[in-house]
Amino acid sequence: MVAAVLAGLSLLSLLTCGYLAWGSRRGGAGEAPGNLLGEEPVAGAPRSQPHIIFILADDQGFRDVGYHGSEIRTPTLDKLAAEGVKLENYYVQPMCTPSRSQLITGKYQIHTGLQHSIIRPTQPNCLPLDNVTLPQKLKEVGYSTHMVGKWHLGFYRRECMPTQRGFDSFFGSLLGSGDYYTHFKCDSPGICGYDLYENNNAAWDHDNGIYSTQMYTQKVQQILASHNPRKPIFLYIAYQAVHSPLQAPGRYFEHYRSINNINRRRYAAMLACLDEAINNVTLALRKYGYYENSIIIYSSDNGGQPMAGGSNWPLRGSKGTYWEGGIRAVGFVHSPLLKNKGSVCKELVHITDWFPTLITLAEGQIDEDIQLDGYDVWETISEGRRSPRVDILHNIDPIYTKAKNGSWAAGYGIWNTAIQSAIRVNHWKLLTGNPGYSDWVPPQAFSNAGPNRWHNERVSWSAGKTVWLFNITADPYERVDLSARHPEVVKQLLRRLSQFNKTAVPVRYPPKDPRSNPKLNGGVWGPWFKEDEKKKKSDKSKGANKQKK
Repeated sequence: MVAAVLAGLSLLSLLTCGYLAWGSRRGGAGEAPGNLLGEEPVAGAPRSQPHIIFILADDQGFRDVGYHGSEIRTPTLDKLAAEGVKLENYYVQPMCTPSRSQLITGKYQIHTGLQHSIIRPTQPNCLPLDNVTLPQKLKEVGYSTHMVGKWHLGFYRRECMPTQRGFDSFFGSLLGSGDYYTHFKCDSPGICGYDLYENNNAAWDHDNGIYSTQMYTQKVQQILASHNPRKPIFLYIAYQAVHSPLQAPGRYFEHYRSINNINRRRYAAMLACLDEAINNVTLALRKYGYYENSIIIYSSDNGGQPMAGGSNWPLRGSKGTYWEGGIRAVGFVHSPLLKNKGSVCKELVHITDWFPTLITLAEGQIDEDIQLDGYDVWETISEGRRSPRVDILHNIDPIYTKAKNGSWAAGYGIWNTAIQSAIRVNHWKLLTGNPGYSDWVPPQAFSNAGPNRWHNERVSWSAGKTVWLFNITADPYERVDLSARHPEVVKQLLRRLSQFNKTAVPVRYPPKDPRSNPKLNGGVWGPWFKEDEKKKKSDKSKGANKQKK
């Protein structure tokens, strides 16, 4: 009965769309001097290679968009999605770094060594340099490539910086979070620094106390204004919002005074600002002649964090977990180039799929020796065809806290169920180990300072349980564990996990390096590892010794 009611609510939410004329909003997040509204768009000569605009939101919950039934108003997102293709079986990773690494390489975490947690500010770690990136491949076929926003793929060496990984320009932050106004971030007491960059240098000149969502949008408008729309552009906009700290300009609170929960209220204001910013990006695409030959992709990087105002209802779990609430994301594609506009795609799509999909659309070539985990899903999205994807390895993390009761015996001698892992094959999803916070957090839980446990649907862990099986198509809310009922399916998925694990590379998760302290780098978070200098000194000393001899 509960599942039926929830299914009804979910269907109702999918049918709920907001409509907004692009010219109906005045002012707002990131609007540049000279009103974009009402001006005639510049005519750009059509060409076969489309402009690609990828917008990645941070920590936006599955429910936190108007067309999923949220109380937070997102008229821009609702309209773009309604006129495009909504991705309603779309998956990402449960945290920042993993999703970003998979987007930019088309590879699962187990194939880049980033299968554990995130890249910490003080770690000598980054996306492995031997991985070719999406912007590098697009540059090969004539694209101008620009990134605005949050990197979070490592920076300990200069070679790890965005401008060394395929972007012609970079404006944004290197870390995972920071103050939206001051752009400072403390990793621990006494380890604090400035985190706003323009290309390879700290952007002190831009430190004017501007809210990051608005500042990033202004930068996007400047890039679009200065680029020739007859030449293809790849614009990766990775907004900081709506990740904590929960900060927003005062006027965005106007419609949300009735939300009692202060975290939810702040989160709503942040999302309202983000929605307006995306409206202004879309207006700029129209004004400067990009829109008719553009593909706009919108995605969240992971599920919402209820303790920080996000909502994934009616999905189970939250950010950082492999329950649907951590990995099933808000996503859509909006483009005049779509064949089936105004539709809903329920085929399986994963964040790794953007790499081959976008390179193919850009008329690029994918090297045969690149072992990709993504698929070209453009025909699936644009024409409604079946997805070439039948499974997703959500992850295998061999160093995450082991489940105390896990064992090879529990995994039928095929898999050690103490290890945290999750896999989807067709309708089936299997989880092993410790999958993380697993409560359902309904909207009424947001009644005071934090989600109210009184309203949460608490999960009592069964003694010794380290394996779960769900039919996600029939039970997207993961309420009925079928592992005991279908042991043969469990065995099949465990074997698939084992096969994937044989292809895994070692985990990259080094201890922190004291040289990373911003105090040693002019008060700025930035590259600190001087490997080249050490080599030069070593070579010089070797040369001097040879001369002496």
